[in-house]
Amino acid sequence: MNFNSLLQQAQRLNNETLHNEELPRVEHTVSQVLQATKELHTRVTQTGAQDIQAHILLGSKGVDLPKISQKLESLNTRKTFEPLDPTSDTDVRSFLKKEKENTILSVIEEVHKNAFQSAQKRKWEHIKAEWREEKVKLMNALVGPSQNWIDIEKLPEQTVLNENFGLRSCLNNTEMAYAREVYDYNAVVIKGAFRPNLVQKFSKVALNFKDTNVNDIWKIMKYMVDVTPVSRNVDPLQSRAQIAQFVDQAKKYLENRYKVYMSTIISKNLREARRGGVPSTFNLVSTFVGLTFNKSNCFGLHDSIEGKPLWPMVYYCLRCGDVQSALRCVQMGGAGHEDLIQILEDKCNKPEQKINSKLEGQVKLHYCNKIKNSADPYKKAVYCIVVGCDINEHHLEVAKTTDDFLWMQLSILRTDATDSGESLTYSGLQVMILEKYGEKHFKANEQQHLYFQVLALTGQFEAAIEFLARSEKYRVHAVHIALALNEMMLIVGPRNVQEPLLSIDIEDAIPMRRLNIARLIMLYVKKFEMTDPAEALQYFFFLRNLKDPDGRNLFLVCVSDLAIECRNYDLLFGKIMPNGVADGGLLQQFECVNFDSRTAANIVADELVRKGMFEDAIKLYDLADMQSQSLRYLSLLLSQVIHQSSKKGSLRERLAILASEFSERLRGSRIECDPQIVVTFHLLNELVSFFDYYHERKYQLALQILGNTKLVPFSMGELEESLNNFKRLGSEVSKVYPDILSAAMDILYSQYKVLKGKDTGMLDSGSDSKLQHLRQRAKALTNMAATIPYRMPGDTNKRLVQTEILMN
Repeated sequence: MNFNSLLQQAQRLNNETLHNEELPRVEHTVSQVLQATKELHTRVTQTGAQDIQAHILLGSKGVDLPKISQKLESLNTRKTFEPLDPTSDTDVRSFLKKEKENTILSVIEEVHKNAFQSAQKRKWEHIKAEWREEKVKLMNALVGPSQNWIDIEKLPEQTVLNENFGLRSCLNNTEMAYAREVYDYNAVVIKGAFRPNLVQKFSKVALNFKDTNVNDIWKIMKYMVDVTPVSRNVDPLQSRAQIAQFVDQAKKYLENRYKVYMSTIISKNLREARRGGVPSTFNLVSTFVGLTFNKSNCFGLHDSIEGKPLWPMVYYCLRCGDVQSALRCVQMGGAGHEDLIQILEDKCNKPEQKINSKLEGQVKLHYCNKIKNSADPYKKAVYCIVVGCDINEHHLEVAKTTDDFLWMQLSILRTDATDSGESLTYSGLQVMILEKYGEKHFKANEQQHLYFQVLALTGQFEAAIEFLARSEKYRVHAVHIALALNEMMLIVGPRNVQEPLLSIDIEDAIPMRRLNIARLIMLYVKKFEMTDPAEALQYFFFLRNLKDPDGRNLFLVCVSDLAIECRNYDLLFGKIMPNGVADGGLLQQFECVNFDSRTAANIVADELVRKGMFEDAIKLYDLADMQSQSLRYLSLLLSQVIHQSSKKGSLRERLAILASEFSERLRGSRIECDPQIVVTFHLLNELVSFFDYYHERKYQLALQILGNTKLVPFSMGELEESLNNFKRLGSEVSKVYPDILSAAMDILYSQYKVLKGKDTGMLDSGSDSKLQHLRQRAKALTNMAATIPYRMPGDTNKRLVQTEILMN
């Protein structure tokens, strides 16, 4: 082939590849491509068939085998198989020493950690207690009604009193008068005699207050509690089944009250009335109607008897509760009222029997067809009262006062009716008064006694008492009404004493409320419990059958709180006489089957221990006949102050006097107690005298007492005995042991200096032997300090050794 033509073809191919975008441009020349081909052929022929397959396989997976080969060749295996340094044998002694030190450090760290956590816990408990106290003060200051969200508990309130002046009673004359009746009642209950009626007793006391509203309140309660007594073993909820009796008593009160009103009106108009004849309800009503109605106000009153409108006569006879006189008036009215007369006769002859339903239906139908649209409002009112129909009609022209309205509703009410909307039920009336109308409708803030009357006459005692208790003027009366009804099992309390003053239980019928009698009493007593603890205890006694959330008797809990707050334990629990017999305090009068003053003292003592008030707890445990606990905490306190010098009024002086009294009482008598506690107490009692003599510089007497205890050696021969005695000591004495050694060494050094000061010249053999004896004693003390299994303070050991050196 011609080279020129070959060159032209090569150039043409080169030009074509420049314009071809699909293939990459090759920048190698033909000679370069030939050389690369030879090199590749040489490598392939040298590696062999297996390597070729390996290259093909790994290349298809994206692995560059030549690079991997280069990395493997660069690895340095020199250090991999070098020999290890020889290991030395384990140092067991050093290992155990380190383990021991680590264990000690871990124990110390754990103790520090626990102490810190305990301090933090106590700090937060104290902060929470302060906040709870503030919450109680704020909640107790609220005047509004209680709600379900209120949750407070009775806590002691810290007060600072001036001890230079006597405490005046915080009870006024009214409160003191009630308190006397409470005291007399509790005395009868404790004796197990027949319980008097508290409502009767309190109502007699209220007569002396000369307050008409208060007298009316107690008069209402006398009527409302005049029902079949409820057994004390029966749930108070069952007393609510006496609906008919409550309705009858409420109507009876309103009817008798209206008779008095009529008599008052007639008396004021005696000349115009010309009242005559035999005194009776009929004559009373006839005279009243004659005074009230004349030609000018008789519009629409067409029927008449003896010159007086018929239906007002019938209404007012019913309003006075005299159905017989009402029947007489209807009979005098002539024909056309036979069905009504029949019903009234049945009410007179068979008051407890249910009215004939057929006859009642006929009268209701007659009312709907003719009477309802009548112009005579009294006639409509009479028909509604007799058969209990048209419950939505308020009869405003007839019922002009709250008493009239309430009596009308109680008369229309049917205790045996279901809540179908056709008849007014007892619960329907209660809902109407409490929830539909409420305080705003009756202007309760202006007339507290009136709203209480409406609630009480509809059997809503709990709501009535809670409302009355909001008023400062009537609070004392509300509290004693609650006490009286609670004793008669006529009010219902909550399931938990921490509930609000007035609460709703979802299982109770609407609109029933529950009154927290415990909270009511506590809030009332809070005012005077510090100045009049005797009266406070009388009120707390009413809580003896209640339990707090922890299952404790609420009376005992209140006694405990009062005792801790006032701290007058001798007044409450009495005082232990030198012969060991307790002189009874205020709580002794409550001794009965369900209460024991020693149990109360034990509860108070436990609470005092929890608060860290050990000194007070010692007295209470002693009154609770738990001398073992008294000695235990007395020893614990003594161990903390026994080494101090006695100062007037100091804790050490008080504890020393108390220890002396215990020691005198225990001499010659045995108590059921751990022997170790008794031994520790007696030993500490002797050490009190030792330190007293030491601080008074009566060194010889101090050494004599210390020698009798056998606690410290005064010679090397006594070292073993003292060491064995130390191992049997309680922690209370062990805590004081460094101070005992320091005091003993100080006494020896003082005697040493005295001897050295007397012998200014050459020492004789007698003085030298005394000095040598003191040195031996000092040496025994330092050896004892170094030998005992107790971690002595570093400065104590240092001081003992330095003193011994000074004596040599």
